[in-house]
Amino acid sequence: MLKPREKLEQMGASALSDAELLAIFLRTGTCGKPVMALAHELLATFGSLYLLMSAEKSAFDTIKGVGNAKLAQLHAVAELGRRFFHAQLARENVLENPQLTQQYLQSVLAHQEREIFMAIFLDNQHRVLQAQQMFIGTIASVEVHPREIVRVALKLNAAALILAHNHPSGRAKPSAADRDITQRIKQACLLMNIRVLDHLVIGRGEYVSFAERGWL
Repeated sequence: MLKPREKLEQMGASALSDAELLAIFLRTGTCGKPVMALAHELLATFGSLYLLMSAEKSAFDTIKGVGNAKLAQLHAVAELGRRFFHAQLARENVLENPQLTQQYLQSVLAHQEREIFMAIFLDNQHRVLQAQQMFIGTIASVEVHPREIVRVALKLNAAALILAHNHPSGRAKPSAADRDITQRIKQACLLMNIRVLDHLVIGRGEYVSFAERGWL
């Protein structure tokens, strides 16, 4: 049976399971526990690679063999993924690849412990000018000011934008307040001939798109 690195060299990264990819990044196991066994244990404990990579440090306290060095590796890999999505997003028309936009926002927002409201500002060809965290709130709410979003959009000469915020509870179901602020931002932007293309509510492993629901 091929080891993960050998399998990677012969068959490519896409042929590896989540546990095999994780084992490559972890590099070594612990006393009495090979690296593949540790990788399987971590995935079984957290339920998925996504939940593992977005977990807080305290969540690893009960797992033997995951010290500061391995945590640093996991956090570095997660950050590398976020930067990869951001770099790729900057090169594409976001309407032609909505899945990439969703993946980027998941990587940035899903693990946050407070509500964060973001805006992705776009040019007239729907290419990304800037993705910016606009407002930071509490675990249950965030105060959003439409005028500030319009101000930044005008400064960047943006033609359109995508809104996004997270629900730290993990559930992506939009609230009445979410729908209300979306309409307020949309109306404020329309006065300046700026289009709101979507508002994505990000949960843990799930999301809701206002555009897909027909709410815009």
